[in-house]
Amino acid sequence: MLTKIFSREWLFTTLLVFIGAAVCIRLGIWQLDRLEGRRAFNAQVTTMRAAELLDLNESVPADIASMEWRSVTFMGEYDFANQVAIRNRYYGSEYGYHLITPLLSNGTAVLVDRGWVPADADWHDFDEPGAVTVTGQIRLGQGKPAIGGIADAPPEDGGKLAVWNNLDVENMSAQFSYPILEIYIQPNVEAGDTTPPIPYQPEIELTEGSHFGYALQWFTFAAILFAGYPFYLRRQVD
Repeated sequence: MLTKIFSREWLFTTLLVFIGAAVCIRLGIWQLDRLEGRRAFNAQVTTMRAAELLDLNESVPADIASMEWRSVTFMGEYDFANQVAIRNRYYGSEYGYHLITPLLSNGTAVLVDRGWVPADADWHDFDEPGAVTVTGQIRLGQGKPAIGGIADAPPEDGGKLAVWNNLDVENMSAQFSYPILEIYIQPNVEAGDTTPPIPYQPEIELTEGSHFGYALQWFTFAAILFAGYPFYLRRQVD
């Protein structure tokens, strides 16, 4: 039978079976990798949400970038002159922006995603002068997604980019005259708050999803190809 499988008559079919099985195995491994990534994400969220509230006015940990989803508070004054916005944000079906404003206190500056405002609004209508306290969660900035999305390009004349496609903290920091932390704060949402800027918090389901089931399916398909092909070939030869 082994000789028949690799004979000239069946070689092409055999190669297709091997390639198909290899693809199925690779897809199964990919699903297991996604499962591990999901478990790591769930552990990160669970651990950080269980941690005590971090007060950035008292200290800024050196590893703060590893603390995404931890509760944080910071009191300072907004720098509206350097405020920017993220486009393509919706409140229900209404199009608008998210205002991203630096909050400063005693040499520490952090960006705050203050929330949604209508696209045709004057940003300065939402200024909050004086000292403010923001409580929310630590979030990490994101550049252009690996698939889709549009990259942000600073103006060629060296000017500041006012409206961004991505909340890219690293690139945004280049247009400020002072250093900012490598994270931003996503404020807590108050029930019934419908006055812009309206804060936003993503809903997170701490589940493992269907990745393990999908992995088993792909490995099963590979096993069927490997085990079923010799039986199929035997029936064709007999």
